[in-house]
Amino acid sequence: MELGWLLWGTAVLLLLHVLMELSPTVNFALRIGFYCVLCLVSSALAAAACLLVNGGRTVKNMRIIRAVVRTFKYFFGLRFEVKGLENFKVEGPAIIVSNHQSILDMMGLMEVLPDNCVQVGKKELMYMGSVGLIMYLGGVIFINRKSTSSAKMVMSEVAKTMVAENVKVWVYPEGTRNCTGDLLPFKKGAFHLALQAQVMVL
Repeated sequence: MELGWLLWGTAVLLLLHVLMELSPTVNFALRIGFYCVLCLVSSALAAAACLLVNGGRTVKNMRIIRAVVRTFKYFFGLRFEVKGLENFKVEGPAIIVSNHQSILDMMGLMEVLPDNCVQVGKKELMYMGSVGLIMYLGGVIFINRKSTSSAKMVMSEVAKTMVAENVKVWVYPEGTRNCTGDLLPFKKGAFHLALQAQVMVL
């Protein structure tokens, strides 16, 4: 019985390998699938580490998360070349804005994420199993994009916290992932937040 499962498993792995070699689409889909599984498993492990080290939800957990996500590049054979990192060497709170193209952006983000920095994300991400849990523990600010009044209230609290706790906030001003090659119109939230907190925009 066990030998049968081993033979079936080997056959499936060989078939996947052949498909990956023959079809770039299958290759990409399988790599994305592996990335998603890696995110779920590593988030669960990182969540345990965050709870043990820092005891709950805090921006300090982003250091643990950053260290874990930085290992992903080795699974995919990636190398990052970072330029302009000196621009993040800003004392005090700030708003950092960037575009967002895919779920793979997190690997690049963690290569440059400054200390004491959290991201703004849509509320729905909180319900993505261990990934939502690790985002919550890392202090990610969840916004209800369907309720402008709710989003404004959250951002108003964030402005106070940024100044009081010396936190940088990373925002995707297009409001969603965009892989068109062009920029979508910017939402105003990041800039209202910068004005409220009287901080610079990077």
